[in-house]
Amino acid sequence: MKRLTLTLCLASILATTPLMAASDSADNPSADYRKQWHSDILTGYQSLATQSQTLAKQAETYCQAPSPEGFEKTKQAWLEAFLAWQQVRFVDFGPVEQGNRAWQFQFWPDPKNLVARKASYLLKDDAPITPEKINESGVAVQGFPMAEYLLYDQALNKGESALPANRTCKLLVAVTHHIAANGEALANDWNSFQSSYVGNEQYTDTTIRAAMAGLEILEERRLATPMGLRGNGKRSIYSADAWRSEASLVAADASVRGLKHLFLPAFSKLLKDRGQASLAENIDQQFNEVLANFPELDRPMAPLLVDDKAFRSLQSLYIDVTQLTALVNDRAAVELGVVRGFNSSDGD
Repeated sequence: MKRLTLTLCLASILATTPLMAASDSADNPSADYRKQWHSDILTGYQSLATQSQTLAKQAETYCQAPSPEGFEKTKQAWLEAFLAWQQVRFVDFGPVEQGNRAWQFQFWPDPKNLVARKASYLLKDDAPITPEKINESGVAVQGFPMAEYLLYDQALNKGESALPANRTCKLLVAVTHHIAANGEALANDWNSFQSSYVGNEQYTDTTIRAAMAGLEILEERRLATPMGLRGNGKRSIYSADAWRSEASLVAADASVRGLKHLFLPAFSKLLKDRGQASLAENIDQQFNEVLANFPELDRPMAPLLVDDKAFRSLQSLYIDVTQLTALVNDRAAVELGVVRGFNSSDGD
């Protein structure tokens, strides 16, 4: 899959974003780390808001004047917004907890195929598709998986409800506008969350635990389960997220890049300040080892699951992610005294 410019833009913005003054550092020694985390995560949320607005506008443009080219542009806009979400997906606390926002952005896992069932119901229903209808229809309707279903599902695209069918277009536009509104609100709320976040010592451990959870979910649920290393032991693309769009692996790439750009800078500084410079360097190197699997793995996961020779590339990625998880969740967490606790977003 072609490398997108989104992560490069994000890295460029981060490199030129100044950190806020550390006026309260003496009284709150870890405030500097939280200031950087707040600033970096804000950049990620702002990227999500921007890409989501682009998606909503493109969906509306396509449905007003459908064309094959417009359809491809809409799928590309979906992918770029979805990858922007993947980069901040590890943040499981603060404003993203309000109103189940994380689940609204991405209802997953979906073992009962609720997204498809909800779509079928809404497309057959006679009630108008309005913002209110989306709000009351639940998280399976409100986010990227529903838009992905409408754009990519093979069975839907072969039937009479295939885009640009009128009601399907109305649902796509309504869902993407919901995503865009959530993205804008989340960025604004995180910006307003600055004082509470920076001023609360507990958010240092909370942020580290969020990154730990993000790595565990990537290792155990987004890779090991579809690879047949967990659960029933059978390889299955349907256990992966974003399987309809064949974006499971490029989404994993985006999540690792998000952690590297939005979490790692302040985390490395924290480790070095605690006398763990060598460990910080090892973690940085292991992030690079994971990312070295891409862009070769920026492609569909499904063919890799059925071909034993191709499967080795997935195994290599999984081993690298496992080693990264061990460095962060075991070694670094122990050195910093961070205890892994219950995480309400496991599997979202």
